[in-house]
Amino acid sequence: MSQQQQAPKAAGTQRIKVKTVDVGEVDRFNPSNRIYVRKTDGLWTQLRRRMGWIMMVLFLALPWLRWDDRQAVLFDLGERKFHVFALTIWPQDLILLAFLLMMAAFALFFVTTFLGRVWCGYMCPQSVWTFIFIWFEEKIEGARNKRMKLDKAPWSWDKLWRKTAKHSAWVAVALFTSLTFLSYFNSAPSLYADFFSGNASFSVYFWGTFFAAATYGNAGWMREIMCIHMCPYARFQAVMFDSDTFIVGYDTKRGETRGPRGRKQDHKAMGLGDCIDCNLCVQVCPTGIDIRNGLQYECINCGACIDACDEVMTKMNYSKGLISYTTERNLNGGSSNVARPKLIGYGAAFGAILVAFFYMLVSLSPLQLDVLRDRNSLYRHNSAGQLENVYTLKLINKSEQQQVFDLSLANLEGHQWIGPQQVQMQGGEVVSLPISIAIEPGELKRAVVTVTFTLKNQQTGASVEQESRFFGEL
Repeated sequence: MSQQQQAPKAAGTQRIKVKTVDVGEVDRFNPSNRIYVRKTDGLWTQLRRRMGWIMMVLFLALPWLRWDDRQAVLFDLGERKFHVFALTIWPQDLILLAFLLMMAAFALFFVTTFLGRVWCGYMCPQSVWTFIFIWFEEKIEGARNKRMKLDKAPWSWDKLWRKTAKHSAWVAVALFTSLTFLSYFNSAPSLYADFFSGNASFSVYFWGTFFAAATYGNAGWMREIMCIHMCPYARFQAVMFDSDTFIVGYDTKRGETRGPRGRKQDHKAMGLGDCIDCNLCVQVCPTGIDIRNGLQYECINCGACIDACDEVMTKMNYSKGLISYTTERNLNGGSSNVARPKLIGYGAAFGAILVAFFYMLVSLSPLQLDVLRDRNSLYRHNSAGQLENVYTLKLINKSEQQQVFDLSLANLEGHQWIGPQQVQMQGGEVVSLPISIAIEPGELKRAVVTVTFTLKNQQTGASVEQESRFFGEL
């Protein structure tokens, strides 16, 4: 491969040098050029598998956990309530979702600036499910060379049953994934029973089929195409990268000139570097790149090439780390600066949003009161000659238990409450209560008075207040 260095870095900039790489006649961006991923093992592969297992177990188990006679995690779109263990989030509390998304964004920015694209390599669902599908492929069709040979071979009984078994396993995993996802929005036991008995609704069958097909296509067929061509993160990650970002890097000074040699030969005397040009780093890469060509946006920082190279270095009695997690500055002989302004800024923003999120979370009230004035008239005179304002009180019991609430009004002396002042509500119930507030004209000191409605829980003493206006004669 020939590499041509382009414009040098300007003094003081953190931008990474751009390299133009000639990849020869192989078009690795062509979706028809299938990548056969070789199995590898090692520290980073084991770490990736364990983290994948953790994510998978959480994803599969959460819909089946119970909390107070209900599903612990349930996003009930029909009732417009999100249950997360003891917490029930209503549409009025969805500002929490905005903070959660901002928190996730800044966490991603921070991690990417510090450790590169590790989210893609270790925790992204696309990568996790792709490696699961590859595992089935290896178990049924064999190792990399056997799979390549099988695909080139003419159709036979051996090829037919292996292909059928593989795709059947993929479809089963995809369907199970789809139903698990739908279980977050429906009662999990009922969903599975209705789905396989034919009693589920059309929407369940539609979305179940849709998500199963998406999983089967993405993890089984598209794989690296999603990472290279469709994932927006791959495109804008370069904005967050700098010379101190930890990436999977190849030590060119140590590895070049690459070439084959015997284990007992003195490669230094032969004018060769430590790279034996075995090409294993390319064969184990899920996106099919050659890390020796330098930093490329297709790299998902999974570390598979590190494990493959370290295994070869061990066999050759060379020191490990020819390919490693490093930085551009380290590769150029410098010393990386971890505590840099951009990283500190992302961390500070993430911390501030995290504090605000948890403050809002613990400040959530189990009840809500909204006061709506009658828009048809500011005031009216009732049959007793009193000034009267009409309101509609919207009461929400956000708890899961039946509660009794008391209503009261402050800041209006001598008023008369017309309507019920005690309300019994079921868990999760919403009540619209029309009431009137009346007062003798002579007792009203001002034409417009700010009043405060209070809703108080008899059992817990929790209360919530809402201001409104009482209008009299001008």
